Amino acid sequence: MFNVYDKIRSNPDFYRQLRCGDSLVSMFHCTVQNKQEDVWSHCNYIVYAVDGSKKWHTAQGSYHLQTGDCLFVRKGACIVEHTSDEAPCFMFFFVPDEFIADVMKVKSRPVVKTRESFDHIIPVENNAIAQSFFYSMMPYFGSQTTPDEALLSIKFKELILALADNEANNDLRAYFASLMHQPRVMSLQEVMEANFCFNLKLEEFARLAARSLSAFKRDFESIYHTTPGRWLLEKRLNHSLHLLTNAGKTVREASVECGFESPSHFSRAFRQYFGTPPTAAKVAFDELNF
Repeated sequence: MFNVYDKIRSNPDFYRQLRCGDSLVSMFHCTVQNKQEDVWSHCNYIVYAVDGSKKWHTAQGSYHLQTGDCLFVRKGACIVEHTSDEAPCFMFFFVPDEFIADVMKVKSRPVVKTRESFDHIIPVENNAIAQSFFYSMMPYFGSQTTPDEALLSIKFKELILALADNEANNDLRAYFASLMHQPRVMSLQEVMEANFCFNLKLEEFARLAARSLSAFKRDFESIYHTTPGRWLLEKRLNHSLHLLTNAGKTVREASVECGFESPSHFSRAFRQYFGTPPTAAKVAFDELNF
């Protein structure tokens, strides 16, 4: 699993990119090395499909992004699936919460916060105005001259305002509105519940929760009264049991979808915890649904 923001930012020779502070936009053809990739980011991003398609998978569901589509992906982890053997072209806009909040505060037509919780991925209604914005960004990637940061700042503001002005983007507008008083810090519980099934390191969970590793461990144990490692193992195993006995997943599928390093590691942990191998749970499901 890798941090997609860090990977792009640290490889400017490979990923053509334009930066304005911590905001970053990159457009590139995605190489197809693995059918699926586990990725995460500590920064929200907007992804636009210039050409081709991919799928983003989260615990809440799957989202198929095709040419001309757009998604808002909140900070956290997900599985990205390549849907063809060709290298699709995507545009990624990484925009910090602080930047979005500052833009929303000066918006002449205020947006009202209508909800408190949000899915990890928020589909974006890509109207003609947003579409024209994405087209307007493409010439910058073909130019030998890097645009001034002041111009890039205007372009990032234009993107946020264009999406927030579209009343069809109800969920996205609500999320933007939630940032207006102060940048929204995900609670530790929200970070864990949204990302437990991904093979993130404790340092990465801590970064998502905006804490140092020591503060993360201290706060975690005060909330859950156990260690992060033990909680993650039990949470993943109980989720795997649900996948095997209710969702009809194979042992390998359950292993991957619950963040285990390998099926063999999963099988050992499952047997130790439940006293029976995962194959037995799978057989019971198959017999019940024969």
